[in-house]
Amino acid sequence: MLAAGKLGAPVLLMNTGFAKPQLTAVAERENVRVLVYDEEFTDLLGDITGVDRYLSWTDSGDDADSGTVPTLDSVIGAADDRTVPPPEKPGGLVLLTSGTTGTPKGAPRPKVSPLDSAQFLDRIPLRVGEATYMAAPLFHATGLSQFILSCALGCTVVLRRKFDPETVLRGVAEHRCTALVLVPTMLQRLVDLPPETRAQYDTSRLRIIFVAGSALSPDLGNRATELFGDVIHNLYGSTEVAVATVATPEDWRRAPGTVGRPPVGCRVALYDDNDRRITEPGVTGRVFVGSGLAFDGYTDGRTKDVLDGLLATGDVGHFDADGLLFIDGRDDEMIVSGGENVYPVEVENILVDHPEVVEAAVLGVDDDDFGQRLKAFVVTTDGASLDAEGVRDHVRANLARYKVPRDVAFLPRLPRNSTGKVLRNELS
Repeated sequence: MLAAGKLGAPVLLMNTGFAKPQLTAVAERENVRVLVYDEEFTDLLGDITGVDRYLSWTDSGDDADSGTVPTLDSVIGAADDRTVPPPEKPGGLVLLTSGTTGTPKGAPRPKVSPLDSAQFLDRIPLRVGEATYMAAPLFHATGLSQFILSCALGCTVVLRRKFDPETVLRGVAEHRCTALVLVPTMLQRLVDLPPETRAQYDTSRLRIIFVAGSALSPDLGNRATELFGDVIHNLYGSTEVAVATVATPEDWRRAPGTVGRPPVGCRVALYDDNDRRITEPGVTGRVFVGSGLAFDGYTDGRTKDVLDGLLATGDVGHFDADGLLFIDGRDDEMIVSGGENVYPVEVENILVDHPEVVEAAVLGVDDDDFGQRLKAFVVTTDGASLDAEGVRDHVRANLARYKVPRDVAFLPRLPRNSTGKVLRNELS
């Protein structure tokens, strides 16, 4: 990334969780000319043609691919150290959307301004010269933004090639980290560690657990707060809009599940289906965001809806009476059952609040009588006795009757992408 920046070459950050056809299509569409990758991804990237290849990591320590692909170390060893002239303009970055509905879209980030860092620092108290443990992947906007910001602040950045919850705690303790950056599924695995395992590692210097990438349920956020203290910073944003809101630990204590308020330089507004601004608390509407880091459109020329200069996130949400934002779900995931509107996230949050439920997803399936009915996919704790009727009873005791799932399926785990989003198209 630094080398490309010195050359003024744009960098496309590939998602290591994508399938071979997705990566091949993206490389062709984005006109990739140089491919830098770890040896373990050789087969995954095998269908990409017409590019120069370099290996950034080899498990064997030698040139791989039968010696035909040079390593970065060999290139560095053969290069001189002449100063590279500054480029005429920055190359910028291209991030990829999650690709849950098809080929990932490219979202360029050409803007460069130190003032945009204020959008994070206004709500997240990173400090000069500390240490950040980076568990979130760097190809995701969450990891990338905090990696760049931590480097700019002169912080030590701790990276591991693979995520392992105990290794994270060991690294936080060893490097005396004050910030931990991760996605909710990683946080789930941390809090699910046995108490005796967690007790081995001193995490008392953590001031910030920075969570983003997918929804943080009230139950998970509360459990993490109980274990690590008032350190949860829940960011809401997207590849396209960048930062939208951040919930501080104080916000979370006041309203578990909130994504907080817009930081300096950001605006958030809600609109109804007729594009009218919603100002009343508790009323759900489409979420639109204005941010200095927002993109200017996808690389294929498409863009998001724009209202009053604000960009659509594709989500729906509401503000409470204190002005804190809550995300109710995707605007295309709303389920209409018997004429009643249901957003899956509300039911999912109730389900994961059950002591025997680890994670849950709710979908709408076709129904001859009601148009759609709710189907819940539930992952339970080891040794749980919870059955389908118990799931329904739990929801019935907390939500309206029409929000009770009629179908319940139990799974060993939910399919998720690398940033923790549930792959709903793989559930049926």
